[in-house]
Amino acid sequence: MDCGLFGCGKPGGKTPPACVGQNIEEGELSLSLERYASEENSRVLVAAAEVEEEGSGKWTRVDEIVNFCKKMGYKKIGVASCLSLLVESRTFAKVLRSHGFEVYGISCKAGTVLKDDMGITGCNSTGSVICNPILQAQMLNAEKTEFNVLVGLCVGHDSMFYKYSEALCTTLLTKDRVLVHNTAAALYKANSYYKKMFGEYSTD
Repeated sequence: MDCGLFGCGKPGGKTPPACVGQNIEEGELSLSLERYASEENSRVLVAAAEVEEEGSGKWTRVDEIVNFCKKMGYKKIGVASCLSLLVESRTFAKVLRSHGFEVYGISCKAGTVLKDDMGITGCNSTGSVICNPILQAQMLNAEKTEFNVLVGLCVGHDSMFYKYSEALCTTLLTKDRVLVHNTAAALYKANSYYKKMFGEYSTD
């Protein structure tokens, strides 16, 4: 990643001596390829490659999710949404249903558990109710969704959802409260407007 040469993207590409891809421990590459032999992993690998090939530069993330789900033969899609993004999640659900999918959605605040009751103090300025991604995952597991889509779950809450979801997951929208959920914008302007991101050990 740090070399910036992109050599691993093609056979015979230029790579530095310290390239991670050229220093893979014996057996690691073959193990990864063996795992693609499982039926589910093989189908995902092919479907994802087809979506990339057919949709690159033409399909939005929404389009890609719809087409991936079609290629995988999924029927039941779960949507785990942030409460503040329910409008966007409802629009996404309408799109999915227009393509014939069954959609099951649940908000992060479902269950209405107070932060104070969970021992979380000093964090009520953004609301008194906890986000409950584990409950979201449990509820979608109970519905036996085949694929789950995250819409704007908080950092860490999304991690717990991934951990407890029984179905494969993807993220439609990554929360960024400053950049209207366009997380890459801070990286595009990392050397100007968002230099403040860098910590005390910055090498630049």
